[in-house]
Amino acid sequence: NRDHRKITVIDGKVGFTGGYNLAEEYFNRTHPYGYWKDTGIMLTGDAVRNLTVMFLEMWNAVRKIDMDYDKYLPKVEYTAKEQGFVQPYADSPLDHETTGENVYMNLIKNAKHEIFFTTPYLIITDEMSRELRMAARRGVDVRIVTPGIPDKKMVYQMTRSYYSELARNGVRIYEYTPGFIHAKQCVCDGESATVGTINMDYRSLFLHFECGTLLYRNSQILALRDDALNTLRKCREVQLSDCRTNLLGTLLDSVLRLLSPLM
Repeated sequence: NRDHRKITVIDGKVGFTGGYNLAEEYFNRTHPYGYWKDTGIMLTGDAVRNLTVMFLEMWNAVRKIDMDYDKYLPKVEYTAKEQGFVQPYADSPLDHETTGENVYMNLIKNAKHEIFFTTPYLIITDEMSRELRMAARRGVDVRIVTPGIPDKKMVYQMTRSYYSELARNGVRIYEYTPGFIHAKQCVCDGESATVGTINMDYRSLFLHFECGTLLYRNSQILALRDDALNTLRKCREVQLSDCRTNLLGTLLDSVLRLLSPLM
């Protein structure tokens, strides 16, 4: 049960979360997998308190050091710049509540026109696969961006094992050709979005400590949508002919899918 959250809080007033780890490749100072694409979000106001509590929860997990949370939650005078909603959320493998998957599933189920996902890994449950396929079949423009240059070859092959079933049902899949895409985000109908640390894979959805920020009717959703569209322009769309559809390929995909819960 790995801590996969990425949280920075400054004086209890400014908070950051998203896909970024503290490593050279995340800021393209080195290029082990081509250009590294990531996304993050900066928060101010009351939403920062959620990130502070998430951090302290992990800080105190092994040894109770800072149990007085109030001194880290200053009262900040501010005027909200947005009319919409911002809700940071945490996911834990210990509470029997799959918050990360639930957020993604609710966005898929409520999509009316379009939903764009960006994820470094695509290793999903049958339930999520079915919801993606059903959304596409009811006319929603469903697009998923995955890396063009993988960081883990076995996981990349597992990711590609999901392509044919999704593509047959109208889900459009793209591979980011400049390099590795590490961003974990979803934009739905230009009205709601989430950005955070949660990959579309078993580890993030069920085994890791994760976090994200859900946005609703907020101006930054359009910024995330623009980012998704700009990313799509740098991608190669996967065609059904690119997928493993023959008997040997189908058998290989089936074997890889058996191993999916371990990845």
